Parts: sequence; structure tokens; C-alpha cells
Amino acid sequence: MKTRTTQHHRTRQGRPFIVPVFIPQSGCAHRCVFCNQRAITGTAAELPDFDTVEQEIRRFLGYRREDRAKAEISFFGGNFLGQDPGVIKKLLDAASGFVRTGEVDGIRFSTRPDTVDQKRLDLLSGYPVSTVEIGAQSMDEHVLALAKRGHSSEDTVRAAALLQKRGYDMGLQMMVGLPGENDDSAMETGRRIAALSPDFVRIYPTLVIKGSLLEKWYASGRYSPIPLDRCIEQVQSLFRLFSEKNIPVARIGLQANEGLDTGRDLVAGPYHPAMGQMVASGVFFDKAAARIEAFGNDFGDGIDLVVHPRMISTMRGQKNSNIVRLKRLFPHLGPVSVVGDPAMSEAAVAVVKTVKR
Repeated sequence: MKTRTTQHHRTRQGRPFIVPVFIPQSGCAHRCVFCNQRAITGTAAELPDFDTVEQEIRRFLGYRREDRAKAEISFFGGNFLGQDPGVIKKLLDAASGFVRTGEVDGIRFSTRPDTVDQKRLDLLSGYPVSTVEIGAQSMDEHVLALAKRGHSSEDTVRAAALLQKRGYDMGLQMMVGLPGENDDSAMETGRRIAALSPDFVRIYPTLVIKGSLLEKWYASGRYSPIPLDRCIEQVQSLFRLFSEKNIPVARIGLQANEGLDTGRDLVAGPYHPAMGQMVASGVFFDKAAARIEAFGNDFGDGIDLVVHPRMISTMRGQKNSNIVRLKRLFPHLGPVSVVGDPAMSEAAVAVVKTVKR
């Protein structure tokens, strides 16, 4: 079993380049109220032809950036371990050749917690699987029942322990705004997920997708989605919680696609293509404001907000909204610059007073 320190060191080395292979709803015995994977992934709800899997992997590898040293083939959109064992092996066989040639570093997939057991994990033996993501979604039994998930929170606890015992990097996915959930239960889910010591988490908003059962509930008034501004505030609280526990948040919000962006597949709900940046910008604003407040009224001739170069736009906020908010909060602040320093952690903000010469 890898130690937690080793796992997180690997995670912080940089996000891997993901080569996605979508298997929409494949292996799913349950139809959750929010689910329509064709709309969510922008992919037909069928298993990809095995003859074309390698072609798709090679096509995506052509988009790999030089700054992404690590690459992983990722099976998303379905319940990977819920598939027939023969299908699992064929998909892994198709992906493993790229690991043997050194073109990618490993294989990862997402699966339901109730399909993680010793027998299914034995199927992975000999394959270069590095990461397994568990779709926990909630740790509230009432919420799980309303969402028709078909598993319990204890299934998630057990699955996480099995994966960690076998030495896999383990990620947990959660959703906010599910039927029957409130702010307290969402934060309790976050705390219980953090207690499982995942290597990373993903946070998704609950959207009303066309073709889902939730669409019928929305039309009848049985379900109302969480507003975007409240969703962002809630996810910011979860982001802070995970950051305090040194647990990276790998993604916030669904991957943008034409069906969601144009509204073709989206009925209602807190969708925004830049939700992740909006959440992170709010967190960075709070960090900067707290550090500036510590100066009292002595702001010098202005300040520099120092962040990692990749986080400059996040610190600024959309259309420089964070800079505008800081000047409103501190009217005598003076000029504000955002400066990149590669020595900074991507989660950190430093504030330095400037002095005119």
C-alpha cells in the first residue's frame, strides 16, 4: 500500500494529460435520476467498437502538450467494473499496448462503489491500471435513495479501503444540489469524503438533463435545481474544506460540450462552462482580502498579488472582477498588480506592498 505522502506527491507533480474513452452508461444496472450520459459526455450511449478504441486513443494523443509529462488513458461515463469481465479485459487490452510502448503512463477509470470488490479487482491484475475513481455522489443515505443510486455510503467506505489496500490512486466524485440535499448535508458529504483520504476529488453540480428522470420531476415541480450563485458558494466551501485537508480538487463542473453550451441537452440547473475558475477565483479573492486586511491601513504605494503563473487569470477573476472587488473593499488600496512566481504553490496567494522609488 502506498503511503498518503507518496500518493499526494505524485498528484501535485502536475495534472496528467487525459486521453478519454467514453463508455456512456455501459455497465450501469441503475438509472440515476440525474443521468443521461449521452448528453453529459456528448457521445452516443453505446460501448465503443473495440476496433476503433486504439484509433481514438492515438487521435487524442496527438493533442498532448509538452508540459504534460504524464499521460493516462481514461475510461469515463459508465460503470467500468460493472461490465462483463470479457468487455473489461478487451478494453484494458486495447489500452495497455500504449503503456507498454511508453506513449502513456497508465490507465484509469470511474466506477460505482458497489462494483468494487475483490473478485472484480482481481480482473485488473497484470494490467497497468494506476487510478480508480469512485462515483460516490453523496454520503447521505436519504439523498442516495432519492437519487436512485442503488448503493449506500458504506459501499463507498468499503470500496475506498479496498482500492487503497491494493495501492491504486483513488479519487472520489461528489455532486451538489441533489434531490433532498441541503447545505449541511452537502458539507457533511464533503467531510466524510475527506475522511476517506482520497488522492483527489471531483465536484459536479446536479443539472436537469433532457431525457433524465429529473427532467420529469422538474416539469412537475417535484425538483428545483440549486441556483448558480448558491452552487458556487457551496462548492467554494467544499473547495476550502478539501484544501485544508491537502486533497486536490481535480475538477469542478461538467466538461463543456455543444449540447450543454447551446442548451440542446440542458433543461435547467447551475451550468457554467467556467465554473471551476469562478469557484477558484472566489477562493483566491478571500485569501487575498485576508492578507490585505492584515496590513491595516498601511497599503504602501500599492500591492502585488503573487501567485503561480498558471493562476494569474484565476486571481484576476473574469474581467478583472477580483481586482474591482478588492478596490471596493479597500478604497485606499492604490494600484494592484498580479504577478506570477513559479515557486508559488498553485493554491497560494502572497501579498507584497510596493514602494515607489
